[in-house]
Amino acid sequence: MARRRRFWNYPRPRKGPVQRWLPSWRVVVGTLLTGTALGAGLFVAAWSTTTIPKNLDEVNNQATTVYWANGKPIGQFAEQKRELVELGDLPAYVGNAVVASEDETFWTNNGIDVKGIARAAYNNVTGGGRQGASTLTQQYVERYYLNTEDSYAGKAREAIIALKVAQTQPKEQVLESYLNTIYWGRNTYGIQAASQEFFGKDAKDLTPSEAAMLSGIIPSPNNWDPSVDPDRAKERWERSINRMYEQGYITKDERAKAEFPKFKKKKEATNTWGGQKGYLLAQVRKELVRSDSNPDGPLESEQELETRGLKITTTIDQKLQKTAVAVEKTLHEDGTYGKANKNVRMSLVSMDPQTGAVKALYGGPDYVKQSLNTATQDVVQAGSTFKPFTLMAALENDYTLEDTFDGNSPHVFPDIKGDDGKPWSPANFGLQDYGRVSLADATAHSVNTAYAELNVENGPEKTVDVAHRAGMRDSESYPIEAVPSNVLGTASVYPIDLARAYSTIAAGGFRTTPHIVAKVETLDGTVLYEGPQEQEKEFDADVTTAATYAMTKVVEEGSGSTAQELGRPVAGKTGTSQNNRSAWFAGFVPQLTTVVGLRQYETLDLEAGKISGQAEIDGFGEWQEITGSTWPARAWTDFMQVATEGMDVEEFPEYVPAQPTFTPSPTPSETEEEKVTVPDLVGQDVAKATQELQGLGLVVRTQARDSDERKGQVLEMSGVGQEVPVGTTVTLVVSTGQPDKPEQVAVPNVAGLSLEEARNQLYGDTLNPSPQAKEEFSDSVPEGTVIGTDPGAGQPVDPGSNVTIIVSKGPKNQDPDPTDSPTDDGGGGNGNGNGNDGDPLGIMGTDD
Repeated sequence: MARRRRFWNYPRPRKGPVQRWLPSWRVVVGTLLTGTALGAGLFVAAWSTTTIPKNLDEVNNQATTVYWANGKPIGQFAEQKRELVELGDLPAYVGNAVVASEDETFWTNNGIDVKGIARAAYNNVTGGGRQGASTLTQQYVERYYLNTEDSYAGKAREAIIALKVAQTQPKEQVLESYLNTIYWGRNTYGIQAASQEFFGKDAKDLTPSEAAMLSGIIPSPNNWDPSVDPDRAKERWERSINRMYEQGYITKDERAKAEFPKFKKKKEATNTWGGQKGYLLAQVRKELVRSDSNPDGPLESEQELETRGLKITTTIDQKLQKTAVAVEKTLHEDGTYGKANKNVRMSLVSMDPQTGAVKALYGGPDYVKQSLNTATQDVVQAGSTFKPFTLMAALENDYTLEDTFDGNSPHVFPDIKGDDGKPWSPANFGLQDYGRVSLADATAHSVNTAYAELNVENGPEKTVDVAHRAGMRDSESYPIEAVPSNVLGTASVYPIDLARAYSTIAAGGFRTTPHIVAKVETLDGTVLYEGPQEQEKEFDADVTTAATYAMTKVVEEGSGSTAQELGRPVAGKTGTSQNNRSAWFAGFVPQLTTVVGLRQYETLDLEAGKISGQAEIDGFGEWQEITGSTWPARAWTDFMQVATEGMDVEEFPEYVPAQPTFTPSPTPSETEEEKVTVPDLVGQDVAKATQELQGLGLVVRTQARDSDERKGQVLEMSGVGQEVPVGTTVTLVVSTGQPDKPEQVAVPNVAGLSLEEARNQLYGDTLNPSPQAKEEFSDSVPEGTVIGTDPGAGQPVDPGSNVTIIVSKGPKNQDPDPTDSPTDDGGGGNGNGNGNDGDPLGIMGTDD
């Protein structure tokens, strides 16, 4: 019986020593058939279970670009620097340059290159180095759907997806997605970003040579960047441009004329938020991204800002921003007006009062080194820039610019006590006396005592109300307190708020919202958001017109005279805080409001990231003492000279001084009332004027007023030039012929008191002790004790009269200590009543 043959029959009998161990043809064929069947089964299984995945999120991410108002870019928000383009918008040779360099069979293959795969596999197996064989479609699949795949299983999956993509997506779609996805070095993704980075132009404007260079460096963009390896880049360019010609994508003539293109040098690694860009980009982000402080922001998250590819146009004028930087440099770098202490910092805000659009915003020299924006994030005392708010509060309460107040210095308020329990005694800058002064003149010369009296009389809570309505934020951290000294700017404020409040005055009482984002658009041009331009009426025009008029006098007659250099109507106000720790000039022309603030930090170490405290601003240049009328007014004027170039000269609304009122007498009649025009009879005798008015059917009422004019002369009258009904009462103000003599007071007896006690008592009796006491020897009165006064005790004098205090020098034979210095008790300075500096109610003098 024959032996049964086994399938596995090794060693095989009756074979040679080598052949007996070789597989038979049956084994070979069986193995091949089994392997083929198994491979086919695996492929069918893989094909049926593999689907085209959802594309990676980041491939659609596009950089958001922020632009100046003139359309030039400021910077970007980006996770990846990318901007999508459509293939149809590009010259055909741009996409085909990539095809020629990366996959010459792209337009005809089925998504994979079988020969290339076999060649790469053989090379890898034989130790020739790891080699890929990816088609352009496979590269697209890897970058668009899978991210990097290095394993053989991953490559197999990539190939299957490439086959399916080739069956379901047009070649043009594949190429377009590839062009928008590929990394080109220099942190750029996609052909548009690469074109801008390497050549400074849009991809639609690329030349064949430029397209060839970009396509040539795709395999190793960081290493073959022409700035890194120019020889390799030229070699790759030549390879790509030749292939473009050989494959028919450019003509023979285009190939002959092709030259290696000029390109932009690769930038050194820098922080793109350095300098002014960082402050502006941070402000854009703050305005757009929704947060607790900005619940109405149009964007839900920073990721949306960084990935949607938005176009953000700001309100910032590039020229004016550069001007603000140049103005600040006069403080430190170029020393135009003398170099200030290194701890001094400027803030500048310039905005359109009609829309709230911020045209320039300076908050520091370099965002990377100093991220604190002093214009929007830091506060300093406002000083006398607050006086217009008190003025407007009074104007709303029927005061006029012609009303007068006590402008002598100091002014004692016995019923108002400071933290030290002593009466509040605000003083004027330099302890200057102004006598009775109108509100117009008190504004022009920043008379603290007159404004203090007005604020006490009208109510400091009204100043708070007006400040908030004008645009000063209601902050728990930095409240504006309803205390008499708030008129002197004791509150700490944000410069951008002060600019907003002054813009409300400039806009005739209409408040706007400061903003630097003008418009946000998607890439297709759809407007997603526009900056707020709504106006909210807060004050009547007659109030802001009068306030503006008073502020023009600051420029024409007072501390803001530097601004006259503009040669156009300007309204403004200087401000200097307690101990000169801040100095301001805030002002406007009808079309533009600008605020310049100055402060000095106690600690400013940018290397250590420390910036804190307030110190007195050290004098520099021509100014021994820094007040609002010095460098701030100078800087404001320098900035505004540039800002107003080419700007129409506009006038402020005309201010008409208040006229005496008259009360019409009712004359009911069933017929139409007869009317007459009231003539101007000022300067005439009262008898003649009365006769003429009565002849017109008017009723005459007279008021007497002490005056140096002749007795019986009409000084004022109501209704001049107005058409009034017959029977109306007209008031005539008539001179008594007697000068207006104020009631006199007696000089108090201050003998035996200390010099300070004597001064306080004289202040309380509305008298003005002279700045320097008179010293006399006395054997009976101790040194430093008051002997008497000149005029003497009990002498009648006018209120506000100067009184010299006489102080004992001690016995005549006592030798003075040579180290003693004269008494310096002027009580002056420039304080505005900073509650943080021991002068809570503004006893010291302030402003300039």
